[in-house]
Amino acid sequence: MTPTNIRTLGELKKSGYQPRSVKQELRDNLIAKLQRKEEVFPGIYGYEETVIPDLQRAILSMHHINLLGLRGQAKTRIARLMVDLLDEYIPVVEGSELNDDPLQPLSIYAKNLIAEKGDATPVSWLHRSDRYTEKLATPDVSVADLIGDADPIKAATLKLPYSDERVIHFGLIPRSHRGIFVINELPDLQARIQVSLFNILQEGDIQIRGFKVRLPLDIQFVFTANPEDYTNRGSIVTPLKDRIDSQIITHYPKSIEIGKRITKQEARIKEEQKGMVTTNEIVSDLVEQVAVEARGSEFVDAKSGVSARLTIAAYESLISAAERRALINGEKKTYIRIADFLAAVPALTGKVELVYEGEQEGAGIVAEKLMGKAIRTLFLNYFPDPDKQKKKKNIPNPYKEVQDWFGAGNTVDVLNDGSDKDYQKALDQVPGLRNIVTFLHPNEDKETTYFLMEFCLHGLAEHSLISRNRVTAGTQFKDLLSSMFTMPSFGGDDDDEDEDEKPRGRRR
Repeated sequence: MTPTNIRTLGELKKSGYQPRSVKQELRDNLIAKLQRKEEVFPGIYGYEETVIPDLQRAILSMHHINLLGLRGQAKTRIARLMVDLLDEYIPVVEGSELNDDPLQPLSIYAKNLIAEKGDATPVSWLHRSDRYTEKLATPDVSVADLIGDADPIKAATLKLPYSDERVIHFGLIPRSHRGIFVINELPDLQARIQVSLFNILQEGDIQIRGFKVRLPLDIQFVFTANPEDYTNRGSIVTPLKDRIDSQIITHYPKSIEIGKRITKQEARIKEEQKGMVTTNEIVSDLVEQVAVEARGSEFVDAKSGVSARLTIAAYESLISAAERRALINGEKKTYIRIADFLAAVPALTGKVELVYEGEQEGAGIVAEKLMGKAIRTLFLNYFPDPDKQKKKKNIPNPYKEVQDWFGAGNTVDVLNDGSDKDYQKALDQVPGLRNIVTFLHPNEDKETTYFLMEFCLHGLAEHSLISRNRVTAGTQFKDLLSSMFTMPSFGGDDDDEDEDEKPRGRRR
């Protein structure tokens, strides 16, 4: 007989069932998974040597846990994955609102039902997915929400006095008995509400108003908190912090490769987009490098952090930019471009908290500067360093032909929504550009070669060998000197000015 076929208390006793605390349950199932060498927290990358071992030690120690880290560090994701360490089903007294164990009843309802029906007491089975409760800490959360309160409607309906325990309407925490209860952004919870958690964490019981009721709740608490909150919005009161057994510090990915795995796992790319847009690892690296640049930028508030959601949204946006261009041009397939990467500015502007200097620059300008720095950094992985080439007197400069062509007054316009044919035609105008790419990357296909040609122009602009200027429909490359007297550079204040308008000073 499978456990879920057991329908009465008498059958449950005959099966040999023994109650276990939720922490013991988590511990036993974790031990079994470790012994079988199974992955305990699938889909969590970059924490294999840091956060996950700490978390496993906390579970083995049967601790309440606080996950402390900046935004977008998978804190809630980890808490939700802990559900997989629970038993698939547990028996409960049918109809009980506190998930009462039939052999260890807690509520007055369950106790009275068992006293009345004995071994015929009906038993139902609760799936582990129903044993997880999550609450976002907000200023309007009350003790009644979390713990419970006397319900006058229930008292009137059942014709009970207020002294009767049955008039209590239990809050979220008692209803999470025998499960996992998560409070996100704990410092945002008002101090007086945090105080109400003291007894639950230490003694495992609750107190409601003047009722002489003691409910020894069995709950695994998991809290999440952002260290910025301690100073900007609230704090965790010291006695509560003392009652949380393990505080585990999370962090951002420590390498671009880990960041790429997270982004590609989480990005919502439709099947039709995958069929239409061909991408490459370079543009994925650029997306991750933007986050790296943002985390070290003087314009971005480091205490606030730069969420992994930035790279996820940016990757989704650049794929959509390529898809839109293909749809406009009636093309069934297209290849990713640097222009698509630069079109992801809206995905960045709302994801970073700017310091005063950043606010002065403007969110859009800061986003473009971060993208420019990402291009400059990764350019050196694929092309020779232009600064070093200048110092090598006896070795021909590979960029000289390209520079000389622009120096002769020539310009190239790469339009954001240009067809593949127009895009390739524009890049083919620049003599020597293809030679640089084919010499350094001879085995690349046609589409990747054009991508690298465009990348090369952007990289040369970042190293101030040529000028890159935003125009309404795309990007214009021209000689650096002439741009000083004609147009604002990439990231300037006026995006709509073109080369025929009055001269302005160059801004970078």
